[in-house]
Amino acid sequence: MNVQRSFMTASGGEKVTRESGTLYLVGTPIGNLEDMTFRAIRTLKEVGLIAAEDTRQTRKLLTHFEISTRLVSYHEHNKEASGVELIRLLEEGQSIALVSDAGLPAISDPGVDLVKAAVEREIAVVPIPGANAALSALIISGLPTERFTFLGFPPRERKGLNEWLLRNRKQQGTIICYESPHRVVKTLTAMLEQWGDRPVAMVRELTKRHEEAARGTISECLEWLSEHSPLGEYCLVIGEGSDRDAAGLDEDERPWWSELDIAEHVSRYEEETGDRKEAIKRAAVDRGLPKRDVYNEIMRK
Repeated sequence: MNVQRSFMTASGGEKVTRESGTLYLVGTPIGNLEDMTFRAIRTLKEVGLIAAEDTRQTRKLLTHFEISTRLVSYHEHNKEASGVELIRLLEEGQSIALVSDAGLPAISDPGVDLVKAAVEREIAVVPIPGANAALSALIISGLPTERFTFLGFPPRERKGLNEWLLRNRKQQGTIICYESPHRVVKTLTAMLEQWGDRPVAMVRELTKRHEEAARGTISECLEWLSEHSPLGEYCLVIGEGSDRDAAGLDEDERPWWSELDIAEHVSRYEEETGDRKEAIKRAAVDRGLPKRDVYNEIMRK
């Protein structure tokens, strides 16, 4: 059993000094620097060390707020070696602030491993709240907020994505996930195939000048993306499906091409018709995509 009292006092009210330092998880702006809190600035100035996912990005933030605290790197590729050293410093009594590129650290972020290691060693972990893209997108989506599930980034490979969609098809409440501009059409198309035409909000550039929320059904959003090239990282907020959607389609109700990628889909039609243009046209109709997008996808193979 591990019980942490972040701000310890004895029964008489006097402050108790810890032997180890404190790991502060500091939220940083997701775009607009005015979202930086007074407490975050003070904490970053007072700690002995700041561990950042991208030191170049964080240095810009520190320079803007005139913060001169020593900065070190902690990211997915060095987290094992760097994490051991950060834990050692914390155990020796040094306090450290952990920040991500933007938003709250430890959300779809290697910081979760450092937090786990600190908790296992009974080092105090204290949140310094700030901006968060997932929750910001949720509250402007117009979709229900009383129950929601955050799923991070969907898998990149078709097989993994299909398994992910199948596993989460019966999730109750609103679903939130992140997606890159290069993959958002693929992911929404797969969602349409597996989950049906659910309501969705595509939110991008949160807190920035070009902040945008496109709301509609999945098919409407795909049509929008066919006319407006995806730009910036997307936060997808997907509403709960109908009873039939939530239960999913039976194997014999799914389209024959649901397990194929676009290139394989076109190839099947090309074998059948002997005409590549016709094959592209048919595959585009099946998937609800513009022919141009299907053509561009198979040309990348």
